[in-house]
Amino acid sequence: MDFDALLARLDLGAKVRLLTGAGRGSLPPLPEIGLDRVVMSDGPIGVRGEQWSAVDPSIALPSPTALAATWDVDLVRRAGRLLAQEARRKGVHVLLAPAINLHRSPLGGRHFACFSEDAYLTGEIGAAYVEGVQEGGVAATPKHFVTGHATADVRVSEKALREVYLRPFERVVRAGAWGLMTACDSVNGTTMTEHAELVNGVLKGEWGFDGLVVSDWTAVRTTEAAALGGTDVAMQGPHGPWGERLEAAVREGRVPESVVDDRVRRILRLAHRVGALHGAEPPPVAEPPPVQERPEAHGAEPRGGPAIDGVALAREVAPRAFTLLTNDGILPFREVGTVALIGAAAAEARIMGGGSAQVFPGRIVSPLQGLGERAEVRYALGTDPRTRLSPLPGPATAAFLDADGAVLSEQPLATAEARWTGQSPPGVDGERLAAVRLRTTYTPDVSGEHQLSVAGVGAFAVTVDGETVFDGSIGPDGDDPARAFLPPPERRISLPMAAGHAHEVVVTHPAGAFGSFTVGHANPGPGEDALMAEAVRVAAECDVAVVVAATTPEAESEGFDRADLRLPGRQDELVHAVAAANPRTVVVVNAGSPVELPWAEEVAAVLLTWFPGQAALAEVLFGDAEPGGRLPTTWPRRLRDAPVVDVTPVDGVVAYEEGTSIGYRAWKRSGRAPAFWFGHGLGYTTWSYDSIAAEGTTVTVAVTNTGDRPGREVVQVYVDGVLAGFDVVEAAPGESVLTTVFLPERAFQVWQEGGWRTVEGVHTVEAGRHAADPRLSATVKI
Repeated sequence: MDFDALLARLDLGAKVRLLTGAGRGSLPPLPEIGLDRVVMSDGPIGVRGEQWSAVDPSIALPSPTALAATWDVDLVRRAGRLLAQEARRKGVHVLLAPAINLHRSPLGGRHFACFSEDAYLTGEIGAAYVEGVQEGGVAATPKHFVTGHATADVRVSEKALREVYLRPFERVVRAGAWGLMTACDSVNGTTMTEHAELVNGVLKGEWGFDGLVVSDWTAVRTTEAAALGGTDVAMQGPHGPWGERLEAAVREGRVPESVVDDRVRRILRLAHRVGALHGAEPPPVAEPPPVQERPEAHGAEPRGGPAIDGVALAREVAPRAFTLLTNDGILPFREVGTVALIGAAAAEARIMGGGSAQVFPGRIVSPLQGLGERAEVRYALGTDPRTRLSPLPGPATAAFLDADGAVLSEQPLATAEARWTGQSPPGVDGERLAAVRLRTTYTPDVSGEHQLSVAGVGAFAVTVDGETVFDGSIGPDGDDPARAFLPPPERRISLPMAAGHAHEVVVTHPAGAFGSFTVGHANPGPGEDALMAEAVRVAAECDVAVVVAATTPEAESEGFDRADLRLPGRQDELVHAVAAANPRTVVVVNAGSPVELPWAEEVAAVLLTWFPGQAALAEVLFGDAEPGGRLPTTWPRRLRDAPVVDVTPVDGVVAYEEGTSIGYRAWKRSGRAPAFWFGHGLGYTTWSYDSIAAEGTTVTVAVTNTGDRPGREVVQVYVDGVLAGFDVVEAAPGESVLTTVFLPERAFQVWQEGGWRTVEGVHTVEAGRHAADPRLSATVKI
């Protein structure tokens, strides 16, 4: 398509308007040149769409750490195709994912939303994700270029930037990414939306990136510097430092109009690729990305084949990601009659992290539901680590009201949790929206003093059975606007409720075009000590005990870093007590990031499920599926042992003084051993590593399944101690398989004096099961 011809039909005002969002998540249409509105959506594990509500449920895949834990690029590519299918169904052209920032420190707040501590693994998983999404005709937008801090100035050496932090971004650009998001932070004193050296110089110049560079939301704070620094689109809009100010800067000669034209061309190119620009076939794309055909209309079958069963794929991904850390042979369960199931997270599954990763799935299978279908389950809460009350169960209704109290639209809710934007639900005019009224009926099963809560920011009026029980305002916690949502502050009300009586609960909240609040509830309780004693009693009476331990949204979410690696509340104490009562105790850890496991040697097995999406647990515990995951990041024994923990800015600066030594490389350098190394993970069979042959950059490894059931193994190849290749193999009992791994050129290079230099000489190539477990070794001469 002749983009220059289209440009010639636009005046400066129209071009500049195109460079700022038309709203929270879209670019404006220009019908005069055949350009539709381009819709963007968050969605690393499920596509929000414009509604972000339970009205239009989303498939919820396991967390990004779980995707990386599969080490399976083909599976991740299929997951990308599913996300593209969901995006097209929801009218979304651009998926704001994946996040490919590295796990520099286990305290990182968005650890669960990113893939790995290793640049190579992150790049390979990220590239497969991007390719899968774009095979479906939807643009992927890897983020947050480069380090992903919220507001800090990251001071980092050029060597560490090139060899570690830039490497995954280089890989996804080589994979053909159509978009990329810059971070809110600064690198070496320059904010990323203005970083001409990295955006214009490295990304667009050296790497030849021809896609769209979009800012993180509200990250553009200047007019000229951001326009000249390489940012193409300033989100969100239309208000901000561009618009009329950028138009004036061009007319006054402070910003060349050619800069604006280049950005408009990039928007048109992206729109063409996703089917939002009409009139011609999309331009050919160069290898290595697969050749793209013309996109169909949104809602049509995705490119690349028939529709994908999203729930089935989510349930396939989860076991491949579940990572078995320890197992004395208790798993998989055999001839188990009674199961003591313990923990708040067993009854109320936490299936995703908070923030931009959150979606509303149509159905969630809790461990209690799933295990109850396989065995006699006796449930005990044990302890409740949540500092905020769980949403009242639905059904509920949210009514969107105008200033006169007239109903603009009503929205059914699965629970008493209301979220909305100016686009949600259909029929709501954001300019007329004045209030939201949530109404539900709750019938308790026990009498006594119950707890109700409202979590949100602003004014709230709460009535129960027509009587006002709260009428006041809730202010944000601190100055960070994200804290209004991630997670919001909470106010509680104590009131008597009678078992079997239907209580009507109504909450009214003045509202604008975007908001969120939750009505929570808790039954009267006997107290933590009594709950703990009941769990111990139940565990002692059953054949096996399964404790589901988990982080909470207050401990692990977007918007803040963690202060420690401990499980919230008294969960560690609970595990100690249950393990003492029943030596056949399995602990299921539901977290997206490393946590300390002080009881690991006291229990029979430890299984990580990450945040597992819509999947059930029973298939893995009972052996229908093998836990196939391998750690994408190192798990420390104690936080104080971790070599890199500095995440708090000092005078606005975070210094990456460790250079390239993060993750397992830093652990090796420290001389200390973690609890579990990067790459670690057990299955339900055993493997021998039989032979290795290395010639140039080609490595062939032979392995044998020495167990009594079929299994999957992740063969990991390290060059001079750094991951350089991997492959997932399958074998029947007694079967040997060969895998050939092709090592990248970068495995033998270092950044030195402003360029890549191949390190000539002899290099050690090792194959093994994790970063500190070399089973086979060979040498190659470069």
